[in-house]
Amino acid sequence: MKKLLTLCLVHQHPNILLGFKKRGFGANRWNGFGGKVQEGETIEEATRREVMEEAGLALKDLELRGILEFHVQDDPDFLEVYLFRSENFEGEPQESEEMLPQWFHYEQLPFQDMWPDDQHWMPLFLEGKKFKGRFLFDPDNNILEKALEIVEDL
Repeated sequence: MKKLLTLCLVHQHPNILLGFKKRGFGANRWNGFGGKVQEGETIEEATRREVMEEAGLALKDLELRGILEFHVQDDPDFLEVYLFRSENFEGEPQESEEMLPQWFHYEQLPFQDMWPDDQHWMPLFLEGKKFKGRFLFDPDNNILEKALEIVEDL
């Protein structure tokens, strides 16, 4: 069964805003901001809501950059994640119960403390490319298979 999620990276070159996940799925990792799309909301609405809840920012723009599927070996459920970029927002990044925001220079991203797939698609994101991808993980979050392709449209 497919679970629909959003992920947003606030990118003001040369810096990217990441959040340190303090609890729940992905705890103790740096990540973008996002989460589950709730019934009755669009993917864009969910993205804006999640960024506001997790970082206190009102996004002024959203650009869809990627669609990624995440599968875990022997699990019929998978995540379909819509990856957005935003560079304009209102407010200042604020810590929430779930996330601690911090700016990073794009050449100093903490990949050792991020999801292992991030290092594979992040270069495409930073180059302004649009892409689709699929990752298969073992239960310990090691990548078993990966596929990434640059696309014209999403």
